[in-house]
Amino acid sequence: MRGGLLLETLASGRMMAATTLSYGVSLLRGWLPSVHNVRHGSKAVTRHRKPMHFLKQKLMAVTEYIPPKPVIPDRCLKPLPKRNQEESGLVKVLKREVEMMFQNNKMIAVFQNNSSSSEDLLLIKYRLQKYDITVKFFPNQVMRSFLSTSKYINMLPLFSGHNVLLVSREPKTKEMLKVVKNTPQISLLGACIEDTILSHKGVHDYSRLPSVAVIQGQVVGGLTQMTSQTRDLIRHNPLYLSMLLKRYVDQPKSGKEGVEGAEEKEKTQTEPS
Repeated sequence: MRGGLLLETLASGRMMAATTLSYGVSLLRGWLPSVHNVRHGSKAVTRHRKPMHFLKQKLMAVTEYIPPKPVIPDRCLKPLPKRNQEESGLVKVLKREVEMMFQNNKMIAVFQNNSSSSEDLLLIKYRLQKYDITVKFFPNQVMRSFLSTSKYINMLPLFSGHNVLLVSREPKTKEMLKVVKNTPQISLLGACIEDTILSHKGVHDYSRLPSVAVIQGQVVGGLTQMTSQTRDLIRHNPLYLSMLLKRYVDQPKSGKEGVEGAEEKEKTQTEPS
């Protein structure tokens, strides 16, 4: 038995040597076997990720970097998108009333409401009704939307905060200032008088102007005086008038005194002795 096993081992060793020799020769010649045994097996993983200790997790959470907030928020740097909102029916009605107010009235004064009570406003309304001056209130949104598309666009800076409008068909600035003089609850900002926008000082200057009747009387008096002087000159001797006109043409740059002296001189010369 032992001899048979020995012979078998020797035979297998010779066969293995022969195969290895032939395999090496074939490799040297560039030949590869069609079938080649490859060992497949799982690789041993030696680096496992260990879980972080809970104390270290707490420390990492406490020491986590928090970037500082910007000084100016983003909503201030980036303009908000404008929304195209349609005007409500109430706003359209109020705009129509404002338009009619500017068309039918010659004086529209804008006042600042300095936290006046309802009793003060009622007293002011009662005093102004004697002069046919009415008190009106309109939201700034309505006034701004109307003025921005009208010829009264320069009145936009007046409408900020709580405002009161004093309206009358005729410009009655003297009466209005007389009533408002003793009421510190409202203060004058400006006015639109006869389609002319005036400041606080302009309204006071306008109130000092004489009335239209007085100005018309002054104009008529000046015209009648000029016509009377012309009539007196025409009634004089024609020779005197022609000499006076000639002297006026010859001395166009002379003063008033020189002309008056020339008139007296010519008059003495032309009058008969």
